Amino acid sequence: MRLRNTGFIAFITLIGHVLLNFFRATGELCLFLGETIYHCLTPPFYGKALLRQLIEIGFYSLPVVALTTLFAGMVIALQTYTGFSQFSAEGAVAMVVLVAVTRELAPVMAGLMVAGRIGASMAAEIGTMRVTEQIDALSTLSTNPFKYLIAPRVLAGIVMVPVLVFIGDILGICGGYMIGVYKLDFNASTYLINTWEYLKPMDVISGLTKAAVFGFIITALGCYNGYHSKGGAQGVGQATTNAVVSASILILIFNYILTELFFNV
Repeated sequence: MRLRNTGFIAFITLIGHVLLNFFRATGELCLFLGETIYHCLTPPFYGKALLRQLIEIGFYSLPVVALTTLFAGMVIALQTYTGFSQFSAEGAVAMVVLVAVTRELAPVMAGLMVAGRIGASMAAEIGTMRVTEQIDALSTLSTNPFKYLIAPRVLAGIVMVPVLVFIGDILGICGGYMIGVYKLDFNASTYLINTWEYLKPMDVISGLTKAAVFGFIITALGCYNGYHSKGGAQGVGQATTNAVVSASILILIFNYILTELFFNV
């Protein structure tokens, strides 16, 4: 009986430790996000640091986002034609490609690609600065690390991820057009007319809204994991992994939440 009680107490203790660690990490993240938002909205602003991050997030991420969305549009066109041809509804392929790319595929796939590239890069860079005490040096020089390191990255993410998604929308629709016209023998003018008729501003707006939220998630979590990394090179590696995994999971969760909000719009 005494052994059973000891095992039960150990089990309850383990659950308590897990819950306490979870709530502690959640509290730290909420405080970090609150401070980040505050510094993003209040001066001073570091224009050169912001411009550098705009180029890093936007320009250098463009090739991978462009390729991903282009081929996603091509695949959607092929798959929808396979299903719709059984019901003689091939004319709806343009509509499905348009809605799928603008509302779902471009924001989600661009978000995941940027999370893998930018989230990991930010976590590694800021984590290295943390373990080498460069962040402490900034504080010593009266430079707020949130102002100089984190706010420019978060603002750049909120601005540039929607730009990438908008370009991805165009390329994804072009990919569907290429498959529809050159492989499935659709009439080019008819396909373009159908696409234009089915285009609704809310489809694009909902996708860009998702992109802005995803940009905040990616950059904030990349900075958070890097800022709180510890333990040398191993800690930086762990922070990089956590940044990518947590951002990817939250992108999928918030994609559903935002889709639910825009569902009847």
